[in-house]
Amino acid sequence: MQQYFVNSKAPQDGLVTITDKDTAKHMFSVMRLAEGDEVVLVFDDAIKRLAKVINRDDQTFQIVADLPDNVELPVYVTIAVGFPKGDKLEFLAQKATELGASQFMAFPADWSVVKWDSKKLAKKQEKLEKIALGAAEQSKRNRVPNWQLFDQKAAFLKQVTDFDHVLVAYEEAAKEGEQSHLAASISQFQAGDKVLFVFGPEGGLSPNEIDQLTSAGAITVGLGPRILRAETAPLYALSAVSFAMELNQKGN
Repeated sequence: MQQYFVNSKAPQDGLVTITDKDTAKHMFSVMRLAEGDEVVLVFDDAIKRLAKVINRDDQTFQIVADLPDNVELPVYVTIAVGFPKGDKLEFLAQKATELGASQFMAFPADWSVVKWDSKKLAKKQEKLEKIALGAAEQSKRNRVPNWQLFDQKAAFLKQVTDFDHVLVAYEEAAKEGEQSHLAASISQFQAGDKVLFVFGPEGGLSPNEIDQLTSAGAITVGLGPRILRAETAPLYALSAVSFAMELNQKGN
């Protein structure tokens, strides 16, 4: 069944009219919904609701029932990356959304090759938000991840202290054989915690950036013995969190 996000509060009278043009076009021109057809609508409260088309011309739905389905990770995971080359952010927007990321951040790292001004960043963010929306609908998420693209690294670093746990994927830790920090950190996660994973661009994070992050309370972690690409490492981290907190729960 098709799922759509509605950027508003759930209606108290049970009636909702789709006003977003792109969403309405997909519903009624692409999917050709007709009176009586049902879809899943997700409002700002992240609750999924079964809804039935009652007027195709007015693009109006009647809420039929609340649905208990909640597929969000038990913790709120933010993925932060130094600006990578090419379309790697677009790749991450799709794949990391499917894996449960709650938020994305990107910043100009010391070793980032690409340089984006504020105008380019605004266009980039709009594109990434659309990709994340589509991925959230496809993967039946309850929430669409947020995006923040920083034109100054200092602005990103100020956000670090807002999290309960900050883990920095560090290539040197992997080379040195560090194997326990990631697992030990995830074992300390509690439902509802805010977790930040920080990843470098191609070439990784500079020693100065590692010092800045660890001084703010972050810990460095290795992601196994193999060196992962900039767009692969965040997916590894999200998969590890999912396995530990969703598929390997205590008592199962």
